[in-house]
Amino acid sequence: MPLKRGPKSGRSGNYVRSGWCANVSVTSGTIWFSRRDRGPRVIHAFVFHNESLQPIEKVRLSPGQAGLISGWGIFTTVRISRGEAFAYERHWRRLEKDAGVIHLPMTYTAARIRVHLHEVIRANKVTEGCARIYLVYNSVGFWQSAEQRPPVDLIIYSAGLPEHREIVRLALRAHGRHAASPLSGVKTISWLNNVWSIAEANKEGFDEVVMLNERGEVAECTSANIFAVKDGKILTPPLNSGCLEGITRGILLEIAPEAGLSVVENSLRPEDLYSAEEIFISSTNRNLISVGEIAGHPIPAPGPVSQRLNDLFDAYVSEYVSRRLASAAR
Repeated sequence: MPLKRGPKSGRSGNYVRSGWCANVSVTSGTIWFSRRDRGPRVIHAFVFHNESLQPIEKVRLSPGQAGLISGWGIFTTVRISRGEAFAYERHWRRLEKDAGVIHLPMTYTAARIRVHLHEVIRANKVTEGCARIYLVYNSVGFWQSAEQRPPVDLIIYSAGLPEHREIVRLALRAHGRHAASPLSGVKTISWLNNVWSIAEANKEGFDEVVMLNERGEVAECTSANIFAVKDGKILTPPLNSGCLEGITRGILLEIAPEAGLSVVENSLRPEDLYSAEEIFISSTNRNLISVGEIAGHPIPAPGPVSQRLNDLFDAYVSEYVSRRLASAAR
């Protein structure tokens, strides 16, 4: 089913900062921006690969890495704040869970990968940004090479934070998620469905895509969870919709009651979104972003609930990072 296209509303909306120009990137499922005098954002200069930190031009991935070719691997994207890996423990728990589902041998410990992650952060002098951790299963499939290789490749790199519109437009795609699949909700490196969907949406002037499952229910966006505010409640699709168990999503479920807000996991259909008082999406790199349109249906934005939750989430990040930095200083 093709993307549902809304009215031609132009693309001049408000941006987070002035002086930026848009460069569409399908590597992350978001619109990336760059300063006119700097060019597009790219992966930073140093990458950790297996046992060592190396300049990116020295890193070699083998054509015989069957997991890389077939997409048998997992990854996570970690927010870096004040040089600290935010919510690392939650990312690790999800990596372990996903590794168990796809039977990927977990040959690394949480502590070891955290050490290597901070090697990357220090080498690239990242204060505010993000990092990706990849685990690629090498010993699967037919097309393998005879060279020496570890059972699982570890790749860690960092980059700057993506910029985005303050209020985004969402397209709609049927059968974007398969909730009944045993791999539903696993964050695998097989990411074609997501990057293809966002690339098609960008052609139509949209910023993200609402992915529906085989039952016609809302699951998530290509790289963000989605929330609807209705009748004083915040609704978000349950995990059995086929959505990813997002890190930011999980934190919001925990902290919203502190602000007197009720978050309920509830099945949603497109018409539930169209009639919502507010819609917002969440992801590690973008916190909370208000939605102003879904497939031609205008949504009031920005809304007071999303702004309040965003402030609460910022405070949570700040407290976590301060705690980690204080612990490291002792």
